[in-house]
Amino acid sequence: MQTGRGDGSHRGLVGWSRSERRGPLGSGRVRHVTHRWATGDLIVRREVLGLGPHPHGEPRPLWHGKAWEAIPVHVVEDSPEQLVTYVSSGAEIGFVGGAWPTPDGLHPWHAKTHWEGHGCLMVQRPGDPYAVWHFWTGPDRDFACWYLNLQVDFVRTGIGYDTQDLELDIVVGPDGSYVVKDEEVLDERVAEGRYTADLVAWVRALGDDLRAQLDTGRHWWDPTWAAWEPPIGWSDARLPPDWEAVPCPAT
Repeated sequence: MQTGRGDGSHRGLVGWSRSERRGPLGSGRVRHVTHRWATGDLIVRREVLGLGPHPHGEPRPLWHGKAWEAIPVHVVEDSPEQLVTYVSSGAEIGFVGGAWPTPDGLHPWHAKTHWEGHGCLMVQRPGDPYAVWHFWTGPDRDFACWYLNLQVDFVRTGIGYDTQDLELDIVVGPDGSYVVKDEEVLDERVAEGRYTADLVAWVRALGDDLRAQLDTGRHWWDPTWAAWEPPIGWSDARLPPDWEAVPCPAT
């Protein structure tokens, strides 16, 4: 676990310019969008193994391109600049059985059935290999942190969007200080067969780039999202039937 200070103040976090915004390792891809979701739409966020850069070579593993976890999310904003979705308190979490590349063959969250605690707001720009998750805590729903969740650039599907978690995370406090999480398990993911060595090298370089940005006090997301509140009724969302059968266009 590594820590950093940024510039030590919330006010000191300055926005990245449009030319800098994806950093040297962001994909920078802008896909043609055939439709956009409206605020309030309930869609499905799925994790698909093998999605993203540096996949396994041929023959692909049997699990490549398959969804193994899903959760319903409400759309807050879907614009050319960013996709903002919300995991509500009590949202159903779904899993697919199978021989997955983990020590027990199951998704790490397999014991969970619903999202617990306050909901989570997720902000991701098209082309970025990470999203900014917003967490709140306590009975008064105080803002807790920004959570830079390294994940594959989202791919739109017929029911929502797909991504793949990249394990490494950076937790940024309201004061700009940060902690790096789970860097030590990346080599384990290679040993398990879930990630390739090239993917892990790419993820580590991406993490270094994000830390360098944070060390200079830079960020791109709007800090006022920390004060956002979900509308009444956005809770206990449920998954649609057969969500796992929808193909991932990118694989």
